[in-house]
Amino acid sequence: MHAHHGHAHASERLDTDRRALTIALLLIGGFVVVELVAGIVAHSLALLADAGHLFSDAAALGMALWAASMAVRPPRGRFTFGFRRLEIVAAQANGLMLLLVGLWIVYTAVRRLVSPPDVSGGLVLVVALAGIAVNLAATLALSRASRESLNVRGAFLHVASDLAAFIGTAIAGAIVLSTGWNRADPIASLVVAGLMFYAAWLLLRDTTRIFLETSPQEIDPADVGRAIVSIPHVVEAHDLHVWTVSSGFAALSAHVLVEPGADCHGLRRTIEAMLRERFDLEHTTLQVDHAGTAEPVGVELGETFRRSTPL
Repeated sequence: MHAHHGHAHASERLDTDRRALTIALLLIGGFVVVELVAGIVAHSLALLADAGHLFSDAAALGMALWAASMAVRPPRGRFTFGFRRLEIVAAQANGLMLLLVGLWIVYTAVRRLVSPPDVSGGLVLVVALAGIAVNLAATLALSRASRESLNVRGAFLHVASDLAAFIGTAIAGAIVLSTGWNRADPIASLVVAGLMFYAAWLLLRDTTRIFLETSPQEIDPADVGRAIVSIPHVVEAHDLHVWTVSSGFAALSAHVLVEPGADCHGLRRTIEAMLRERFDLEHTTLQVDHAGTAEPVGVELGETFRRSTPL
């Protein structure tokens, strides 16, 4: 019952995410071409930097859309968890791309600070104002999607950071137009690069944590272990693992020992219900045995929790 509800919720979330990502991709992808042409005509590194950032956003949106489509496929063969972790692969690729594009922008901006070219401030200003409008529309589209997905959160973060980048570019265009100070353009591009580095750091940090199979940030494994052994007739919990398979999909496994004569199956159901209600853990694998009769399960990893552990 709970599993069916969880799968239905995940499928509904993925459908909503795909619609939002498609709308944002069409908006951003179309404007990339406009800004790229305008940047070349205006000799504006700030516009070209924004175009590079937007291109990475469009690529990220495309990857996220593909990953979200693959994520609904059922598990099969060696893919026992299905393809949901492709969302995390796409998010990490997005972070790496942002990092590389940001480095290129910094290198080019430093060269243009030393020897600034002529910049068409008026065209820069017009395109930047149009970019603000496009990014507002894309941000609104993504704001309706779920924040459970790391891809959607990453896409939302990038598109929202573009708003700030376009505001900086518009200011640079106004400065060039009114004063003729062309160095305002590469300075604005350095601000864009800084935003890209920040977004890249957030994505790479979060995706690396998932690939290292750390516990979700909102779940402390020690709290889970203490909660399990606080249940009447439970003696010990060990070999406890809590990890994130994909965005919004946490899993747990543990070996639990109960008092001799206790109902193993009944206690397993009690523990599963507690994990769902208290920690929102739907996917759990519990081995429940009587204390003193369980065979060794191999090398035990992680902390051991006993009933005497202070709560």
